[in-house]
Formats: sequence, structure tokens, C-alpha cells
Amino acid sequence: MKRYLIMLFACLAVLFADAKSDASQNLGSVGTGISNVSIIKGATKKQADEAYEKEDYQKAAQLYESLMAEKGVSSELYYNLGNCYYKLDNIAGAVLNYERAYMLDPGDADIRANLALARGKTVDKVTPPSELFFVTWARNVMNMTSVDSWAVIGICAFALMICGILVYAFMSRILWRKVGFYSSLAMLFVVVIANVSAYNQQKSIDECSSAVVIAQSVTAKSSPSDSSTDLFLMHEGTKVEISDKTMRGWYEVVLEEGKVGWVPAESVEII
Repeated sequence: MKRYLIMLFACLAVLFADAKSDASQNLGSVGTGISNVSIIKGATKKQADEAYEKEDYQKAAQLYESLMAEKGVSSELYYNLGNCYYKLDNIAGAVLNYERAYMLDPGDADIRANLALARGKTVDKVTPPSELFFVTWARNVMNMTSVDSWAVIGICAFALMICGILVYAFMSRILWRKVGFYSSLAMLFVVVIANVSAYNQQKSIDECSSAVVIAQSVTAKSSPSDSSTDLFLMHEGTKVEISDKTMRGWYEVVLEEGKVGWVPAESVEII
């Protein structure tokens, strides 16, 4: 029996460790979304931070975007860029970049707070549908921290689980064997949670279909044509889900409250 338990723990440990690695290795695949921006070569974060402190928000935004274009994205840079756009009263730019920061690090309290603040300044007040409490609970657990942090938690839990297995396998005292057995079970549970959370977060990044309205206002149409029936009006900063990209120059979008319509592709930007 002991031999089979050890083999089971070892196989599950390897499986979950591999899943953790796959979930975290592609972090940073979110695009910068930079368009029509004059890139400043050799930009540094220090220069961008100094420009922000001097309240030169336009230059700071340009430097942060240049930094992401040259060196890659991060939740911190997206957050700082969102702050610049918020100070410039560009609500769409603020919401877009806070959303991108939140996607990479949903556990950051400052990102969540500023995103809520920016959303509060949008014209459209969309009420999301209610959901079962355990769905909300599961999402909150998954979004407690970032993919990288879940990876660290998974690695630590995996190491502790191996220690528990070794204690169970090689200690002769019953008390220590029980400690090893139950602690390894507990750590296995943590490994599973860490891997599932990391996988789902990475999947939401890789397969993101959310977008933000960047036009000052846009009217959703009943079909992908300017001559089709007007359905509803949306304003800058409104978050939508893109459900259809097959029509050239048009996206079918869905609001959180369930409204569906077609909008010109240039009126929204994918998160």
C-alpha cells in the first residue's frame, strides 16, 4: 500500500509541476497596443518616472510606451501608463491600460482601485449579470495573485509535498508518518489550486477577447453595415467582449448586460 501511495504522489507531483511550467512560461504575451506613437529610443523607467513627477504626463506616457515597445510589457508599466492617461483625462486610455495591468496582476490592490476609479468616470454604467456565489468565490481565489506568484506558490508546495512523502516513507514513528501523509495531501491540494489558477489566468491572457471602446462614442449596429439599424450607443472606456471578428472592418461586441451589436473595428481596442 505504501509503495502505491508513493507512486501516486510522485506521478501527480510531476504532472502538476509540468502544468505549472506550461502555464507560466508564456507570461508577457499581452501586446502593447501601441499605435501612432512616436517611439523614443533608449527610454528608461527613471526618465518616465521623473516626467510623471514633474506632471509632464504626455511625455511620461510617451516614455512608458516607448519602454514597453523596446523592452516588453509589465503590469507596473501598464499601471503607470494608465495613471498618465487618467491625469490627461483620457478615460479610454486609462481604462485600457488598467485592464491590461489587471490582467497581468489581478491581485494588486492599487491596480484594482484605480481601475474602479477610471470605470467610475465612464458615461456608460453597465450592470453585469448576477452569478452564483461559488463562481465569484472561485474567481476571487484565482485572481488573488499573478501567474508568476502562483508559479512560486506551486513550486514551494510541490517541494513541501515531496518532503511530506519522504517523511511518510522513511520515518518509523506512527505520529511522523501521519504528519507526512496529511501534510503531503494538503500540499497536493495547494499545488492543484496553484496550477489551475495559473493555467486559467494564462489562458485568459492568451485568448483575450475583451476590448475597450476608444472612440468618444460609437453606435452599435444590427449588422456590419453603416446603413443598418442603430441599436445602442456606447462611449469611451466601456468594456465589451468581442464575439465575432470575421467581418472585415467590423467587430460584433457583447456588453456585460447582454446587449449585442456590430461596431467599426477602429472604435475599440483589444485588451
